Amino acid sequence: MSDETISPPLRRMAQARVLSAGAGKSNRGAPGYSRWINRPAGRQLAIIAFGVGLSPNQVTLLSGLTSLAGILVLALAPATVLIGCTVAFLLALAYALDSADGQVARMQGGGSRTGEWLDHVIDCVKIAALHAAVLVCWYRSFDVSDATLLVPIVFGIQASTYFFSKILTDQLRAAAAAPVEAAPPGADEGRPPVLASLLVLPLDYGLLCLTFVLLGFHQLFVLAYSALALLGVLLLAAGFAKWYRDLSRVA
Repeated sequence: MSDETISPPLRRMAQARVLSAGAGKSNRGAPGYSRWINRPAGRQLAIIAFGVGLSPNQVTLLSGLTSLAGILVLALAPATVLIGCTVAFLLALAYALDSADGQVARMQGGGSRTGEWLDHVIDCVKIAALHAAVLVCWYRSFDVSDATLLVPIVFGIQASTYFFSKILTDQLRAAAAAPVEAAPPGADEGRPPVLASLLVLPLDYGLLCLTFVLLGFHQLFVLAYSALALLGVLLLAAGFAKWYRDLSRVA
């Protein structure tokens, strides 16, 4: 088949496959789901988005709308097995699109400050709204005690605090670091440790997305969600200590 017979979207997708080899983030420090499932899925979605001519901001907005759909279904629909699988699918798809927007930006030569701002704002809203939707779902559909209803509140505080703290820590580290020669896009400094990706798995938003397949099994979902909340709080406390020490050394 000659180049003239290939449609422009297919030609752009072929180009995107070449560009995507260097468009990924480093996997160092990434939790397991993000590293092994979400980023590869995001790469495929980025290739499609690049092929049809979507901008990074359009992919970000598509991710946000997909998250919103999943959150509304969670809050308003009955907590059944089918609804749980639907919520899990929508949230996981939105998370993959959230990975794709940055890859599309790098395929197109680099992102923008407005794109990064939009991405972070949508992530902030998504994190807060998701745990609020769990609270509404439990209140409407679950037979749980008043004390148990505190779990989504605590989880929401933990998730929002972790998201903000990690971004702020990374920004302060970057501001204090001496200029160094940039690594090639997508390059890892050696193979990132597998154990590190597994240890921080409870902090992985993708794992939280998958737990919603248990939504129709109320007691099991409460246990799984509460376990992630507890582990998240413990890992956040450990993260605070590490980040404070790290910033003290570069201050």
